[in-house]
Amino acid sequence: MNGAWMTVLKRDLLLAFRRRSDVATTLFFFLIVSSLFPLGIGPEPAVLSSIAPGVLWVAALLAGMLSLTRLFAADFTDGSLEQMLLAPQPLTLLVTAKVLAHWLVCGLPVVVLAPLIGLQYTLPNDSLFVLIISLLLGTPALSLIGAIGAALTLGVRGSGLLVALLVLPLYIPVLIFGAGAVAASQHGMSAQAHLSLLAACSLLALVLAPLATAAALRISVE
Repeated sequence: MNGAWMTVLKRDLLLAFRRRSDVATTLFFFLIVSSLFPLGIGPEPAVLSSIAPGVLWVAALLAGMLSLTRLFAADFTDGSLEQMLLAPQPLTLLVTAKVLAHWLVCGLPVVVLAPLIGLQYTLPNDSLFVLIISLLLGTPALSLIGAIGAALTLGVRGSGLLVALLVLPLYIPVLIFGAGAVAASQHGMSAQAHLSLLAACSLLALVLAPLATAAALRISVE
């Protein structure tokens, strides 16, 4: 069982490495969107600092959504998805491997780049640290929830728009708690409550999202 999980994870990471342009698109989108706000609003540090939590979290959220439609599309096209459905291993386990691969190539690089972007918004060191922790805790939930939307819209024309309509309402709690953690740190308050809620969102998504994604994949293939 663990061998199949590792095989799927390594395969998806290898495919992502071969399609580096797809990964680069996600990162460039995050960099460009988050960098345009200081140019458009102006160099006032107080203003930039006040909008930084929301802007950075929205940019990370939208960047992660760009790659969601590709999460199962290649497997659906080449027949690999049908083999996964027929495999003796639980489909939910294989789904977690694919979601982890998606987070490693799309979510983790955003977490690494976020502090550099945060410097443009004159975030203090404490807030930058909270930003990193909040993204580490929250972005896995975005990948897990996004996988449900990707599975539900698999093979549907215009799936990108449908994925956005399906998953954006579910992203709202993660966005609120993530941006709230950074904002609380900026105002000298403890961000522990927001970070705990973010961790709870990711754990809840880890339990429920693979089940929902597996069921959606079976429906889409049938």
